[in-house]
Amino acid sequence: MMINWNDFQQLCKRELALCKVKPGETVIVLSQGSDRMDYADAFVTAAIELGAQSYNLRLGNTASVLNGPGLSEVGINPLANNPGAMEALKQADLVVDLVFMLWSEEQHEIQRAGARVLTCIEPKGLLAQMFPTEDQRRRVEFSSGLISQAKTMRITSKAGTDVTYQLGAFPVVEQYGYTDQKGRWDAWPGGFVFTAGAVDGVDGTVVIDAGDIIAGPFRSYVDSKIELTIAGGQITRIDGGVDAEQMKAYLDGFNDPRAYAISHIGWGINENVSWTSMKSNTHSYGQEARAYYGNVLFATGPNTELGGVNDTPAHMDIPLRNCTLYLDDQAILVDGEFVLPELKVSR
Repeated sequence: MMINWNDFQQLCKRELALCKVKPGETVIVLSQGSDRMDYADAFVTAAIELGAQSYNLRLGNTASVLNGPGLSEVGINPLANNPGAMEALKQADLVVDLVFMLWSEEQHEIQRAGARVLTCIEPKGLLAQMFPTEDQRRRVEFSSGLISQAKTMRITSKAGTDVTYQLGAFPVVEQYGYTDQKGRWDAWPGGFVFTAGAVDGVDGTVVIDAGDIIAGPFRSYVDSKIELTIAGGQITRIDGGVDAEQMKAYLDGFNDPRAYAISHIGWGINENVSWTSMKSNTHSYGQEARAYYGNVLFATGPNTELGGVNDTPAHMDIPLRNCTLYLDDQAILVDGEFVLPELKVSR
């Protein structure tokens, strides 16, 4: 989908309105070098039209973490050792992040100062296609309530997955595509919810089937099954063919046993993308796969975004199709389809 600058600027204005930007607030757009300067201009213009004070804080053209589709490492960004920029960002009411601070201590510090943070790195067409709605927010918040009340999450599939998470050790993160609360982070586009099992409380088998997606870092569809054996919250075996070998090589490359930890788990609710969308969105970072309606989003690596202490830069987001998911004894998904009326929509 091609979008001209004027239409994109109006789309950014709608997004900032959802974020409740109002007169007198300060909106800082964080960018780097020449990356996404059209995004920065559109957001600054949109914020000013809403009555806010706004400017682009443009960092030097140092090495970017966004080197093409996919992110090989997380938690690393050019704000490190830049106290001047950090102090400015902590004074903002809203920071629009075009650099990708997610999983970093710098982002957490900005949030603790009270700033709302909105990450936006996906292509314009995807931002329009997946534009957030109030009903998506309702379904994300409903999902969050379900997870918050549960003690266990069990996921199975016909491919062979059978894994159980012990819940309650970490909060639930709601990602519905905009942020309107002090100190809250979200990303545009969004449409999913996640939590994490206890650090040593994930056990079983996860089978990444042919056709499933490794959204980050590979941004690719799996050709052959990968079978993960998990015990005490750690991957202890990786079996399979070439895809399994690539996954193992990526994790081994960090020389960090924490790379094999199990990270967040949840599901997507955004009905406005197809499973094959990532094939045509060649410059996306896989957000459409993470938010795909009815997928189970399985992840490995860091848990700092949930308040944990594992800050390994090795992070894999792996949306899985056709799973059955139970919270305690209640079925939420059966073979990839929501069974609760509150989560069902027409696609």
